[in-house]
Amino acid sequence: MRIYNTLSRQTEPFKSIHPGIVNIYVCGPTVYNFIHIGNARPVIFFDVVRRTFEYLGYSVKFVSNLTDIDDKIITRAKELEVSEQELTQTFIRAFLNDVEKLGSSTKYDSPKVTDHIDPIIRYIEKCVSSGFAYEADGDVYFDVSKLKDYGILSQRHLSEQTQGEKSLNNDKKKNPLDFTLWKKTEEGIKFKAPWSEGRPGWHTECVAIIEDTFGEKIDIHGGGSDLIFPHHENEMAQAQAVSNHHLANIWMHNGHLQIEDEKMSKSSGNMIFVKDIDVDPMGFRLFTLGTYYRAPLMYSEDALSTYVNEWDRLKRTYSQAFYALDLIEYLDEKPKTYPEIEILHDQFIDAMSDDFNTPNALTSMYAVVKILNQKLREDDAFEMILAAYKNLDTMFSILGLKVSLKRLTKDDRNMYHAWKDARKNKDYETADRLREKLTERGILA
Repeated sequence: MRIYNTLSRQTEPFKSIHPGIVNIYVCGPTVYNFIHIGNARPVIFFDVVRRTFEYLGYSVKFVSNLTDIDDKIITRAKELEVSEQELTQTFIRAFLNDVEKLGSSTKYDSPKVTDHIDPIIRYIEKCVSSGFAYEADGDVYFDVSKLKDYGILSQRHLSEQTQGEKSLNNDKKKNPLDFTLWKKTEEGIKFKAPWSEGRPGWHTECVAIIEDTFGEKIDIHGGGSDLIFPHHENEMAQAQAVSNHHLANIWMHNGHLQIEDEKMSKSSGNMIFVKDIDVDPMGFRLFTLGTYYRAPLMYSEDALSTYVNEWDRLKRTYSQAFYALDLIEYLDEKPKTYPEIEILHDQFIDAMSDDFNTPNALTSMYAVVKILNQKLREDDAFEMILAAYKNLDTMFSILGLKVSLKRLTKDDRNMYHAWKDARKNKDYETADRLREKLTERGILA
């Protein structure tokens, strides 16, 4: 396994901190609205990362937080005239529904920030006691001037940096770039802390949750490329101050989804919500995987339609193979080895092990589908169909592509054999009627 590390700007051999175990943290959503299809890209991609490691035999601990306390949440709750808790619970449920819709697993740790206030306060206290943070009139700030290599992740020199926050000219700060660890507030949900009643700063939430959840440096920290600066830079800065390490061995970032050369974002108003996707979600998932994860993903209806149609073809071949094997009760047999299929399997795994190169992996998958289509037209090719189907099923599983199929019933089998007999006896009227029914059930294409 080789992975591109944003920190080193190089593709590096992967070696987990603990043999056979991979600890992964991915920044989750701020739950004040539905997620859009740009937000969906890391949901899909890092799910595939987890699936790949699990296929390779690793035990994966996957954590992605839910930010349920934020200025945006306060503003939205006021607009909708609901409590912050009611708002965040609504959109947590909506988010998890969208994750499932996209074919990604929801079986991972998803800590809420409000459930980790005590660990966050303790972490801020460590930043203060280490001399890297200071209190000012109830607020707590991180002093970036104390960290010699601040900017190492984003590769920005201190003089070039800007946080893009309204508080840049805050007189409480020693340096305009110092970022908030604790915010004194009179508005919204607030908690008691040694400095004031308030709430944590965004950049502290994730790093404190990582320490509380994993208790140590992790293998992989992931998220969108827009998080490199300031969020991930500031997470790393606090880890250096408190624990003298970079928080994660490898930092992974996916590229933006763009519409007409613009990043999709709530502020731009060019959003398409995941809940409003009206095509097969697996077609959308395939669309996101058709582009290398670090590159921008260019969205258009035509581009999506191409992948939706491709998914229909893949699903049709997969289903045909499934039913062809089930009809002869061969699905559960152990497949034989065929060199041409094993080569494609190895190429697929090699592509996934080469910094999760899904476009190359899909090329190998399509080649397996081509073999399946050829063999499905032949008589007595069931052993090779089984081998190709099992390999395709593995590829689908790693990529999170799902087809819901049911094993054939006795009536299904009888209908299929009646169809074959009608064809053999040249009873075309009966054969056509039975074929129509078998096609409706997905047994014939």
